Amino acid sequence: MYLTRHLDEGGPRWALDGQYLPPTFSLAGLLRLRGADIARRLQAHTLSGAAAGMLLPPLEHDHEVWAAGVTYLRSREAREAESSARDVYSRVYAAERPELFFKAAGWRVVGHRMPIRVRGDSRWNVPEPEVTLVVNAGGEIVGFSAGNDVSSRDIEGENPLYLPQAKVYNGSCAIGPGIVLGQAADLRDMGVESEVLRAGRPVFAGETRTSRMKRSLEDLVSYLVRELDFPHGVFLMTGTGIVPPAEFSLAPGDQVRITIGSLTLENDVEPGAGTVSR
Repeated sequence: MYLTRHLDEGGPRWALDGQYLPPTFSLAGLLRLRGADIARRLQAHTLSGAAAGMLLPPLEHDHEVWAAGVTYLRSREAREAESSARDVYSRVYAAERPELFFKAAGWRVVGHRMPIRVRGDSRWNVPEPEVTLVVNAGGEIVGFSAGNDVSSRDIEGENPLYLPQAKVYNGSCAIGPGIVLGQAADLRDMGVESEVLRAGRPVFAGETRTSRMKRSLEDLVSYLVRELDFPHGVFLMTGTGIVPPAEFSLAPGDQVRITIGSLTLENDVEPGAGTVSR
């Protein structure tokens, strides 16, 4: 089952497998249900007409997006190479407790074919393709989407305490194009691919699989909900295993294409205010 959100004449509206759900349907309401009841509730709705409106991010304003870091060996190696405090990343990779941080409020997230941005005060910006879990209010994984945790590597590398500035800014979080409903078991060995086009030509490409992740998806979610309630459900980016080389940085005009399972998320890159040259 596949959920998408569209800009209809009357405002945002959800669709199931390409057909509009009732205007009163909300993802927050769906995510209050137990995972076992979600498919049954969706099947009970009467669908009406093909969804034709522009795609919107597949979440609502009240949703939160969180992210996990250093969940792949490749990510640990890259963070150690860029950072002035290298042991921080090796320690968190090996630790029982994962790195978790707030990424975006739902209203700040951009969707498929909406622009992402690079910070104007950063010289080293990269896409981070990540399986993004959809988690219900009870802490169950009920689906996934494709996500881009756009990051400023030089800012984070200068000081780990600058992580929020490296990760949280306008245009730094893209999710889409929709939500594939399913369980964590469906995601254990899923392909993840990333490609960056510049003037229509590939300038970077990489791939990995979720089976290379050090931590289980359930473990990441269990720590996220340990002392936090999410009555509307929550989205969790699960870390990246694809890291461009040190000489690569996103530039305004680039197109980033991320494919995770059956989903492909595309975004063009816009400059931040007062963009500096590298």
